[in-house]
Amino acid sequence: MPLSLPESSQLSRRADFAACRAALRNGSRSFFLASMLLPRAVREPACALYAFCRLADDAIDQQHGGAAAVALLRARLDGIYAGGCDGCTTLHPVDRALAEVVAHHRIPRELLDALIEGFEWDAQARRYEDFAALEAYAVRVAGTVGAMMAILMGVRDAAVIARACDLGVAMQLTNIARDVGEDARNGRLYLPLSWLREAGLDPERWLAAPQFNPQLASVVARLLRTAGQLYARADAGIVALPANCQTGIRAARLFYAAIGCEVERAGFDSLSRRAVVSTAHKLTLLLRAFAAPMWLTNKASAPSIAASEYLVDAVSQARFPAPQPLQLSLQSLPSITQGKAIRWWHFRQRLIQLLTLFERLGRVDRQAQIERLAARS
Repeated sequence: MPLSLPESSQLSRRADFAACRAALRNGSRSFFLASMLLPRAVREPACALYAFCRLADDAIDQQHGGAAAVALLRARLDGIYAGGCDGCTTLHPVDRALAEVVAHHRIPRELLDALIEGFEWDAQARRYEDFAALEAYAVRVAGTVGAMMAILMGVRDAAVIARACDLGVAMQLTNIARDVGEDARNGRLYLPLSWLREAGLDPERWLAAPQFNPQLASVVARLLRTAGQLYARADAGIVALPANCQTGIRAARLFYAAIGCEVERAGFDSLSRRAVVSTAHKLTLLLRAFAAPMWLTNKASAPSIAASEYLVDAVSQARFPAPQPLQLSLQSLPSITQGKAIRWWHFRQRLIQLLTLFERLGRVDRQAQIERLAARS
C-alpha cells in the first residue's frame, strides 16, 4: 500500500508537475499536442522528462552556456538521483518532478548521463566528420529520450527499446535537416562533413558564407532519407507498445516526419526558410494516428544502432521492481489501464479536447500571419 503523504507535500508536488506542463506548452508544441493522447500515468512523468530536456537545452543554446552550464546540469542530475536535488545550487520545480519520476520508474542513470553528454557536445560546438559520429550525437540527445519514454510506458524489452532509440534519432535528424539555416547563422554545422565534401562543398567555406545550392539540397535530402528509414524501423516498435500509448507516439512520429516532408516540398531548402507544419495538417495527421491499424504484429527486430547498444543494454539488464503508485496526480483514467485499448468514448473525449485546442492554435497561427503581413506592408 502506497505511503500517504502530507497534504502540503502533495500540493507542492502537483505544483512541480504543473510547472513542467507550463514549460512545454509554448516551447514544445508538437510534444504537448501528442502527449494529450497518452494516458495520464504516462503523460505526467513524460512532461517532467521533456521539461528537464527543454530547460537543459535552453541553458546550452539560448543562454550561451559552456562548461559551467554542463557542470551545473551534472550537479542537478546528482541531486535528482539523490532524491530531489538536495544540496544542489539550483532547486528547480522540474528537478523535483523528475526526481519523483526517476525513483518511481527506476530510470537507469546511464540514459540521463548520455543525454547530458550530448548537451556537452553542443556546448563544445562539435562538428561531425561522418554520419556515425552524427548518429552518436543523435542517440545521446534524442535516442535516450525515446528509451526513457518506453520505460515510462512499462516497456523493458531490448528490441522495443532499440526501436524507441531509432525513433528519437529519426526525429533529431529531422530537426537537423529543418534547422540548417538557423544553425549556420549561429556558426553551427551538424551535417556530416564528409557528406558535404562528397557533394562538392567545403564545410568551412560554406559556413563562412552559407548559401543554398543543389549540392546542399542533396545532403539535406540524404539526411531525410536516412531519417525515413529509421521512422520505418520505429513503426515496428510502436505497435509493440501498450495499446493505450500507441496513438500518442504515432502522432508524435507523424508530426516530426511531416517536418521533413515540408523541407522536401521546399526543394530541401532549409536555409532561407524554416519548415513549419500547419495546424490544419497536424489535425489531418492526428486523425491518421487515430485511424492507424492497432492489430499489426511486430516485425523481425533490426539490430540496434551501434551507438545505442550500451543504452539498450542498460535498460534491458537493469532491475525494475514493480513501483508503487505515486501520490501525485498520476493516476490513469479509471477505465484506462496499461496494455488495454482505450474505449471508443475515451477516444472521442480526447479527440474533442484536441479539436478544441487545434481550433485555438489555428486562431493564434492566423493572427501571427496577419501580423507578419502587416509588418511587411
